[in-house]
Amino acid sequence: MNEVLILAAAYLIDRVVGDPRSLPHPVVVIGWWIARLEAVIRAVVKREEHLKAAGILFPLLIVTGSYAVVWLVVWAAAWIHPVLAWLLSAWLISTTIATKGLADAGLEIAKHLAAGDFPAARRSLSMVVGRDTEHLDESEICRGAVETVAENIVDAIVSPLLYAAIGGAPLAMAYRAANTLDSMVGYKNEKYANLGWASARFDDVLNYIPARLTALLLVLASRLQGLDFRQSWRIVRRDAHLHPSPNSGLPEAAVAGALGVQLGGLNFYQGVPSDRARMGDRHRPLAAADILSTVRLMYLASLLCLAICLAIAALLG
Repeated sequence: MNEVLILAAAYLIDRVVGDPRSLPHPVVVIGWWIARLEAVIRAVVKREEHLKAAGILFPLLIVTGSYAVVWLVVWAAAWIHPVLAWLLSAWLISTTIATKGLADAGLEIAKHLAAGDFPAARRSLSMVVGRDTEHLDESEICRGAVETVAENIVDAIVSPLLYAAIGGAPLAMAYRAANTLDSMVGYKNEKYANLGWASARFDDVLNYIPARLTALLLVLASRLQGLDFRQSWRIVRRDAHLHPSPNSGLPEAAVAGALGVQLGGLNFYQGVPSDRARMGDRHRPLAAADILSTVRLMYLASLLCLAICLAIAALLG
């Protein structure tokens, strides 16, 4: 029962409080250690072909280290008092979830668009995407926001909740460490093709089942919200595999089908064009209302996921 209450409390903390900048965040610490480990590896390993083997050190040390540290911290808190351990666990799990942060990012962009302030909308979008945003029109700004919210439902909500249900705060933080590794070194560019391959693949493995669960949750959420759930499922089956990521295409395709829009297309990264696979059918241009609909889908999918994860936590005891 304690595990169920801890998980429910963690979700509630994230929904209400989110990640205040005034409080220390474990991901900042994880990011610091990733940067230090990269510096050490590059100082020691001089030959590019050896970096591929060295890249295994990232998930081996960062992920297992994050698990061990959180386990020890919770154990020490329990030695002082069980209630302290429960409260600490709930807070630590809440830092691995980003329901509020994801919604706030999307809603801020939608608010600027509704006010006709396109420069502000572009600036807000640039804070959550890697693509160039300076010259995007309204439809493209909306596409960026919808894609970001949809894609991050997996690694910002479903995955951490699922791993927390299975292994509590230590496993949730280990997942967040793996996801942070992917965001920092898991690129397929010249700098990280060798050094970051293990981190990228490990993140893909960890998100494989959660991504497919997310697609099902979004289809169900679209049904409950009166959206086109049949088309959502059809687009998942037709288009999700076209995405270069084995996981990201699933939530994007589910949202595209539910809203009756097309996601993907031509993006620019520091002036370099990148043509993304199209998800869904282009019945109409995207609008700010689609961002709001995506946020609502995200909220409902997160609640459905929470219910499943609470049941898992109860069964595992």
